[in-house]
Amino acid sequence: MRDPLSKTIKEIKPSGIRKFFDIAAAMKDAISLGVGEPDFDTPWHIREEGIYSLEKGKTFYTSNAGLKELKTEISKYLGRRFNLHYNAEHEIFVTVGGSEAIDAALRVMVDPGDEVLIPEPCYVSYLPCVQLSYGAPVTIELRAENQFKLTKEQLLAAITDKTKILIMPFPNNPTGAVMGRQELLEIAQVVIEKDLFVISDEIYSELTYSGEHCSIASLPGMKERTVVINGFSKSFAMTGWRLGYAAGPENIISQMLKVHQFAIMCAPTTSQYAAVEALRNGAEDVERMKSAYDQRRRYLMERFKEMGFDCFEPFGAFYVFPSIKKFGMTSDEFATRLLQEEKVAVVPGTAFGECGEGFVRISYAYSIESLKVALERIDRFVKNHLSEN
Repeated sequence: MRDPLSKTIKEIKPSGIRKFFDIAAAMKDAISLGVGEPDFDTPWHIREEGIYSLEKGKTFYTSNAGLKELKTEISKYLGRRFNLHYNAEHEIFVTVGGSEAIDAALRVMVDPGDEVLIPEPCYVSYLPCVQLSYGAPVTIELRAENQFKLTKEQLLAAITDKTKILIMPFPNNPTGAVMGRQELLEIAQVVIEKDLFVISDEIYSELTYSGEHCSIASLPGMKERTVVINGFSKSFAMTGWRLGYAAGPENIISQMLKVHQFAIMCAPTTSQYAAVEALRNGAEDVERMKSAYDQRRRYLMERFKEMGFDCFEPFGAFYVFPSIKKFGMTSDEFATRLLQEEKVAVVPGTAFGECGEGFVRISYAYSIESLKVALERIDRFVKNHLSEN
Protein backbone atom coordinates (compact mmCIF):
# COMPACT_ATOMS: atom_id res chain seq x y z
CA MET A 1 0.00 0.00 0.00
CA ARG A 2 1.27 3.48 -0.83
CA ASP A 3 1.90 5.96 1.97
CA PRO A 4 -1.40 7.80 2.60
CA LEU A 5 0.32 10.79 4.26
CA SER A 6 1.76 13.87 2.61
CA LYS A 7 5.44 14.66 3.05
CA THR A 8 4.52 18.07 4.40
CA ILE A 9 2.42 16.82 7.30
CA LYS A 10 4.98 14.18 8.27
CA GLU A 11 7.64 16.86 8.61
CA ILE A 12 5.55 18.88 11.07
CA LYS A 13 6.19 18.14 14.73
CA PRO A 14 3.30 17.90 17.21
CA SER A 15 2.82 20.72 19.69
CA GLY A 16 5.32 20.73 22.54
CA ILE A 17 2.86 22.35 24.95
CA ARG A 18 0.47 19.46 25.53
CA LYS A 19 3.10 16.80 26.27
CA PHE A 20 3.74 17.85 29.87
CA PHE A 21 0.12 18.85 30.46
CA ASP A 22 -1.07 15.35 29.54
CA ILE A 23 1.47 13.70 31.83
CA ALA A 24 0.55 16.01 34.71
CA ALA A 25 -3.15 15.35 34.19
CA ALA A 26 -2.57 11.67 34.94
CA MET A 27 -0.32 12.34 37.95
CA LYS A 28 -1.81 12.60 41.45
CA ASP A 29 -1.29 15.96 43.20
CA ALA A 30 0.50 17.45 40.20
CA ILE A 31 0.22 21.17 39.50
CA SER A 32 0.24 22.21 35.86
CA LEU A 33 1.53 25.67 35.00
CA GLY A 34 1.82 24.74 31.37
CA VAL A 35 -1.38 25.62 29.56
CA GLY A 36 -2.36 29.21 28.78
CA GLU A 37 -5.95 28.99 29.89
CA PRO A 38 -7.64 31.41 32.31
CA ASP A 39 -8.67 29.82 35.60
CA PHE A 40 -11.70 32.10 35.72
CA ASP A 41 -15.12 30.89 34.66
CA THR A 42 -16.63 32.76 31.75
CA PRO A 43 -18.53 35.64 33.44
CA TRP A 44 -22.09 34.65 34.27
CA HIS A 45 -23.87 37.28 32.17
CA ILE A 46 -21.97 36.02 29.10
CA ARG A 47 -22.81 32.38 29.84
CA GLU A 48 -26.42 33.39 30.48
CA GLU A 49 -26.69 34.95 27.03
CA GLY A 50 -25.43 31.71 25.48
CA ILE A 51 -27.96 29.71 27.49
CA TYR A 52 -30.74 32.11 26.50
CA SER A 53 -29.90 31.69 22.81
CA LEU A 54 -30.29 27.92 23.20
CA GLU A 55 -33.57 28.29 25.04
CA LYS A 56 -34.85 30.46 22.20
CA GLY A 57 -33.87 27.78 19.68
CA LYS A 58 -31.15 29.85 18.03
CA THR A 59 -29.25 26.78 16.91
CA PHE A 60 -29.14 27.51 13.18
CA TYR A 61 -26.16 28.32 10.97
CA THR A 62 -25.22 31.97 10.96
CA SER A 63 -23.89 33.60 7.81
CA ASN A 64 -20.42 32.39 6.91
CA ALA A 65 -18.86 35.64 8.08
CA GLY A 66 -20.71 35.59 11.41
CA LEU A 67 -23.69 37.30 12.97
CA LYS A 68 -24.10 40.84 11.67
CA GLU A 69 -24.78 41.91 15.24
CA LEU A 70 -21.48 40.46 16.43
CA LYS A 71 -19.43 41.93 13.59
CA THR A 72 -20.91 45.33 14.39
CA GLU A 73 -19.90 44.99 18.04
CA ILE A 74 -16.39 43.88 17.04
CA SER A 75 -16.07 46.96 14.83
CA LYS A 76 -17.18 49.24 17.68
CA TYR A 77 -14.87 47.51 20.15
CA LEU A 78 -11.77 47.79 17.94
CA GLY A 79 -12.54 51.44 17.33
CA ARG A 80 -12.96 52.47 20.95
CA ARG A 81 -10.18 50.33 22.41
CA PHE A 82 -7.42 50.42 19.80
CA ASN A 83 -8.29 53.17 17.33
CA LEU A 84 -8.87 50.56 14.62
CA HIS A 85 -11.75 51.37 12.28
CA TYR A 86 -13.17 48.63 10.07
CA ASN A 87 -16.30 48.21 8.00
CA ALA A 88 -18.23 45.49 9.82
CA GLU A 89 -19.74 44.10 6.63
CA HIS A 90 -16.63 43.76 4.48
CA GLU A 91 -13.51 43.97 6.68
CA ILE A 92 -14.35 41.65 9.61
CA PHE A 93 -15.29 38.01 9.88
CA VAL A 94 -15.76 35.60 12.77
CA THR A 95 -13.61 32.47 13.11
CA VAL A 96 -13.31 29.36 15.25
CA GLY A 97 -10.71 30.81 17.58
CA GLY A 98 -7.77 32.98 16.64
CA SER A 99 -5.87 29.96 15.35
CA GLU A 100 -8.27 29.49 12.45
CA ALA A 101 -7.80 33.13 11.49
CA ILE A 102 -4.02 32.72 11.45
CA ASP A 103 -4.29 29.63 9.26
CA ALA A 104 -6.75 31.24 6.83
CA ALA A 105 -4.68 34.42 6.50
CA LEU A 106 -1.57 32.45 5.60
CA ARG A 107 -3.43 30.22 3.16
CA VAL A 108 -4.75 33.14 1.12
CA MET A 109 -1.62 35.31 1.23
CA VAL A 110 1.20 32.80 0.69
CA ASP A 111 2.30 31.32 -2.62
CA PRO A 112 4.78 28.41 -2.69
CA GLY A 113 8.23 29.71 -1.80
CA ASP A 114 7.10 33.01 -0.30
CA GLU A 115 9.08 33.75 2.84
CA VAL A 116 7.22 34.47 6.07
CA LEU A 117 9.18 36.07 8.90
CA ILE A 118 8.41 34.62 12.34
CA PRO A 119 9.94 36.24 15.44
CA GLU A 120 10.69 33.47 17.95
CA PRO A 121 10.03 32.39 20.69
CA CYS A 122 6.40 32.47 19.63
CA TYR A 123 3.05 30.69 19.59
CA VAL A 124 3.41 27.16 18.32
CA SER A 125 1.06 27.31 15.32
CA TYR A 126 2.74 29.96 13.18
CA LEU A 127 5.51 27.85 11.71
CA PRO A 128 3.41 24.75 10.88
CA CYS A 129 0.69 26.94 9.36
CA VAL A 130 3.30 28.50 7.06
CA GLN A 131 4.49 25.02 6.10
CA LEU A 132 0.93 23.87 5.41
CA SER A 133 0.57 26.89 3.12
CA TYR A 134 3.74 25.80 1.25
CA GLY A 135 5.52 28.95 2.30
CA ALA A 136 9.06 29.21 3.62
CA PRO A 137 9.23 30.08 7.33
CA VAL A 138 12.17 32.29 8.30
CA THR A 139 12.68 32.70 12.04
CA ILE A 140 14.10 35.77 13.75
CA GLU A 141 15.62 35.10 17.16
CA LEU A 142 14.26 37.49 19.78
CA ARG A 143 16.75 38.10 22.59
CA ALA A 144 16.36 38.51 26.32
CA GLU A 145 18.75 41.49 26.31
CA ASN A 146 16.23 43.26 24.04
CA GLN A 147 13.33 42.21 26.29
CA PHE A 148 12.32 39.78 23.53
CA LYS A 149 11.22 42.65 21.27
CA LEU A 150 11.74 42.71 17.51
CA THR A 151 14.22 45.38 16.45
CA LYS A 152 14.42 47.24 13.17
CA GLU A 153 17.94 45.90 12.63
CA GLN A 154 16.86 42.29 13.09
CA LEU A 155 13.99 42.74 10.67
CA LEU A 156 16.15 44.33 7.98
CA ALA A 157 18.73 41.56 8.29
CA ALA A 158 16.07 38.87 7.70
CA ILE A 159 14.40 40.37 4.63
CA THR A 160 15.17 39.00 1.15
CA ASP A 161 13.55 39.50 -2.25
CA LYS A 162 11.29 36.52 -1.40
CA THR A 163 9.95 37.98 1.86
CA LYS A 164 6.22 38.72 1.78
CA ILE A 165 4.79 38.56 5.31
CA LEU A 166 5.89 39.44 8.82
CA ILE A 167 4.04 37.82 11.71
CA MET A 168 3.85 40.14 14.71
CA PRO A 169 3.20 38.10 17.89
CA PHE A 170 2.75 40.84 20.51
CA PRO A 171 1.88 40.79 23.37
CA ASN A 172 3.95 37.67 23.12
CA ASN A 173 3.33 34.06 24.06
CA PRO A 174 5.55 32.70 25.66
CA THR A 175 7.69 35.64 26.83
CA GLY A 176 5.08 38.23 27.82
CA ALA A 177 6.96 40.86 25.81
CA VAL A 178 5.09 43.89 24.47
CA MET A 179 6.02 46.53 21.91
CA GLY A 180 5.09 50.17 22.33
CA ARG A 181 4.04 52.68 19.68
CA GLN A 182 7.53 54.09 19.04
CA GLU A 183 9.02 50.62 18.65
CA LEU A 184 6.21 49.61 16.30
CA LEU A 185 6.71 52.76 14.22
CA GLU A 186 10.25 51.62 13.42
CA ILE A 187 8.98 48.22 12.32
CA ALA A 188 6.16 49.78 10.28
CA GLN A 189 8.65 51.99 8.44
CA VAL A 190 10.57 48.91 7.27
CA VAL A 191 7.38 47.06 6.33
CA ILE A 192 6.24 49.94 4.12
CA GLU A 193 9.66 50.51 2.54
CA LYS A 194 10.07 46.82 1.72
CA ASP A 195 6.43 46.39 0.59
CA LEU A 196 5.59 43.66 3.12
CA PHE A 197 2.36 42.57 4.77
CA VAL A 198 1.75 41.90 8.47
CA ILE A 199 -0.31 39.32 10.31
CA SER A 200 -0.66 40.80 13.79
CA ASP A 201 -1.75 38.32 16.45
CA GLU A 202 -3.27 40.48 19.19
CA ILE A 203 -5.14 37.85 21.20
CA TYR A 204 -3.54 39.19 24.42
CA SER A 205 -4.20 42.86 23.61
CA GLU A 206 -6.35 43.37 26.72
CA LEU A 207 -3.71 41.85 29.00
CA THR A 208 -1.05 44.54 29.11
CA TYR A 209 0.21 45.84 32.45
CA SER A 210 2.17 48.96 31.54
CA GLY A 211 0.26 51.41 29.37
CA GLU A 212 -2.27 50.66 26.67
CA HIS A 213 -1.85 48.17 23.85
CA CYS A 214 -0.93 49.67 20.48
CA SER A 215 -1.85 47.81 17.31
CA ILE A 216 0.57 48.09 14.40
CA ALA A 217 -2.48 48.37 12.14
CA SER A 218 -3.35 51.71 13.75
CA LEU A 219 -0.11 53.34 12.54
CA PRO A 220 0.01 55.47 9.37
CA GLY A 221 0.09 53.39 6.18
CA MET A 222 -0.36 50.05 7.99
CA LYS A 223 -4.10 49.32 7.97
CA GLU A 224 -4.04 48.32 4.29
CA ARG A 225 -1.05 46.04 4.95
CA THR A 226 -2.20 44.30 8.11
CA VAL A 227 -4.54 41.50 9.10
CA VAL A 228 -5.38 41.81 12.80
CA ILE A 229 -6.15 38.56 14.64
CA ASN A 230 -8.02 38.67 17.93
CA GLY A 231 -10.62 36.74 19.90
CA PHE A 232 -12.42 36.05 23.15
CA SER A 233 -10.46 33.19 24.72
CA LYS A 234 -7.95 35.08 26.83
CA SER A 235 -9.53 38.44 27.66
CA PHE A 236 -13.05 37.12 28.39
CA ALA A 237 -12.07 33.65 29.71
CA MET A 238 -13.92 31.99 26.81
CA THR A 239 -11.40 29.37 25.66
CA GLY A 240 -13.93 26.56 25.23
CA TRP A 241 -16.34 28.73 23.25
CA ARG A 242 -13.84 28.69 20.36
CA LEU A 243 -14.38 32.13 18.94
CA GLY A 244 -12.05 34.60 17.27
CA TYR A 245 -12.04 37.05 14.41
CA ALA A 246 -9.95 38.65 11.70
CA ALA A 247 -10.04 42.30 10.61
CA GLY A 248 -8.23 43.68 7.62
CA PRO A 249 -8.38 44.89 4.02
CA GLU A 250 -11.47 43.72 2.15
CA ASN A 251 -9.47 42.06 -0.63
CA ILE A 252 -7.76 39.80 1.93
CA ILE A 253 -10.73 39.23 4.24
CA SER A 254 -12.99 38.20 1.34
CA GLN A 255 -10.54 35.47 0.34
CA MET A 256 -10.09 34.31 3.93
CA LEU A 257 -13.86 34.01 4.11
CA LYS A 258 -13.74 31.75 1.05
CA VAL A 259 -11.44 29.33 2.90
CA HIS A 260 -13.70 29.56 5.96
CA GLN A 261 -16.80 28.79 3.85
CA PHE A 262 -15.39 25.53 2.57
CA ALA A 263 -13.49 24.39 5.66
CA ILE A 264 -15.71 25.53 8.53
CA MET A 265 -19.06 26.98 7.32
CA CYS A 266 -19.50 29.26 10.36
CA ALA A 267 -18.37 29.71 13.94
CA PRO A 268 -20.60 28.23 16.70
CA THR A 269 -23.87 30.12 16.87
CA THR A 270 -24.25 29.93 20.67
CA SER A 271 -20.74 31.31 21.12
CA GLN A 272 -21.47 34.22 18.81
CA TYR A 273 -24.52 35.33 20.80
CA ALA A 274 -22.50 35.10 24.01
CA ALA A 275 -19.72 37.16 22.43
CA VAL A 276 -22.11 39.99 21.61
CA GLU A 277 -22.85 40.25 25.33
CA ALA A 278 -19.13 40.07 26.16
CA LEU A 279 -18.31 43.04 23.96
CA ARG A 280 -21.28 45.11 25.09
CA ASN A 281 -21.05 44.56 28.82
CA GLY A 282 -17.82 42.73 29.64
CA ALA A 283 -15.33 45.57 30.15
CA GLU A 284 -15.50 45.38 33.94
CA ASP A 285 -14.91 41.60 33.83
CA VAL A 286 -11.81 42.12 31.72
CA GLU A 287 -10.42 44.69 34.15
CA ARG A 288 -11.14 42.44 37.15
CA MET A 289 -9.34 39.47 35.59
CA LYS A 290 -6.49 41.65 34.35
CA SER A 291 -5.96 43.01 37.86
CA ALA A 292 -5.76 39.47 39.25
CA TYR A 293 -3.25 38.45 36.58
CA ASP A 294 -1.13 41.49 37.37
CA GLN A 295 -1.07 40.55 41.05
CA ARG A 296 0.08 37.05 40.13
CA ARG A 297 2.67 38.41 37.71
CA ARG A 298 4.21 40.60 40.39
CA TYR A 299 4.17 37.73 42.89
CA LEU A 300 6.02 35.44 40.48
CA MET A 301 8.62 38.08 39.69
CA GLU A 302 9.31 38.61 43.39
CA ARG A 303 9.60 34.87 44.07
CA PHE A 304 11.89 34.33 41.09
CA LYS A 305 14.12 37.11 42.37
CA GLU A 306 14.28 35.41 45.78
CA MET A 307 15.14 32.08 44.13
CA GLY A 308 17.91 33.57 42.00
CA PHE A 309 16.25 33.08 38.61
CA ASP A 310 17.23 35.38 35.78
CA CYS A 311 13.93 36.57 34.37
CA PHE A 312 13.08 39.76 32.49
CA GLU A 313 9.83 41.37 33.55
CA PRO A 314 6.91 40.59 31.20
CA PHE A 315 4.33 43.31 30.64
CA GLY A 316 1.76 41.36 28.62
CA ALA A 317 -0.18 38.09 28.37
CA PHE A 318 -0.01 35.77 31.40
CA TYR A 319 3.37 34.05 31.10
CA VAL A 320 6.86 34.41 32.48
CA PHE A 321 9.89 33.05 30.64
CA PRO A 322 12.72 32.58 33.14
CA SER A 323 16.19 31.43 32.18
CA ILE A 324 17.23 28.06 33.60
CA LYS A 325 20.74 28.04 32.07
CA LYS A 326 22.51 28.26 35.44
CA PHE A 327 21.10 24.88 36.48
CA GLY A 328 23.11 22.96 33.90
CA MET A 329 20.12 21.33 32.24
CA THR A 330 18.43 21.66 28.87
CA SER A 331 14.94 23.11 28.88
CA ASP A 332 13.42 19.71 28.21
CA GLU A 333 15.47 18.06 30.95
CA PHE A 334 14.57 20.78 33.46
CA ALA A 335 10.84 20.45 32.69
CA THR A 336 10.95 16.66 32.76
CA ARG A 337 12.83 16.41 36.06
CA LEU A 338 10.71 19.11 37.70
CA LEU A 339 7.58 17.16 36.81
CA GLN A 340 9.03 13.84 37.93
CA GLU A 341 10.56 15.08 41.18
CA GLU A 342 8.19 17.83 42.31
CA LYS A 343 5.04 17.23 40.25
CA VAL A 344 5.01 20.68 38.65
CA ALA A 345 4.46 20.95 34.91
CA VAL A 346 6.05 23.80 32.93
CA VAL A 347 6.78 24.01 29.20
CA PRO A 348 10.32 23.85 27.78
CA GLY A 349 11.26 27.00 25.92
CA THR A 350 12.11 24.92 22.86
CA ALA A 351 8.39 24.25 22.34
CA PHE A 352 8.27 27.84 21.03
CA GLY A 353 11.31 27.63 18.77
CA GLU A 354 14.89 26.43 19.05
CA CYS A 355 16.00 29.81 20.40
CA GLY A 356 13.86 29.06 23.45
CA GLU A 357 16.56 26.68 24.68
CA GLY A 358 17.67 27.68 28.16
CA PHE A 359 14.22 28.95 29.17
CA VAL A 360 10.91 27.54 30.37
CA ARG A 361 7.42 29.02 30.09
CA ILE A 362 5.36 29.31 33.24
CA SER A 363 1.74 30.40 33.02
CA TYR A 364 0.22 32.46 35.82
CA ALA A 365 -3.35 31.92 34.63
CA TYR A 366 -3.85 30.00 37.86
CA SER A 367 -4.93 30.91 41.37
CA ILE A 368 -2.49 32.51 43.80
CA GLU A 369 -2.93 29.48 46.05
CA SER A 370 -1.83 27.08 43.30
CA LEU A 371 1.04 29.35 42.33
CA LYS A 372 2.32 29.52 45.92
CA VAL A 373 2.41 25.73 46.24
CA ALA A 374 4.03 25.35 42.82
CA LEU A 375 6.69 27.98 43.56
CA GLU A 376 7.55 26.27 46.86
CA ARG A 377 8.13 23.06 44.93
CA ILE A 378 10.19 24.82 42.28
CA ASP A 379 12.26 26.50 45.01
CA ARG A 380 13.00 23.13 46.57
CA PHE A 381 13.86 21.67 43.16
CA VAL A 382 16.38 24.38 42.22
CA LYS A 383 18.01 24.37 45.67
CA ASN A 384 18.53 20.62 45.42
CA HIS A 385 20.13 20.91 42.00
CA LEU A 386 22.24 23.95 42.81
CA SER A 387 23.67 22.03 45.78
CA GLU A 388 24.48 19.14 43.41
CA ASN A 389 26.46 21.50 41.21
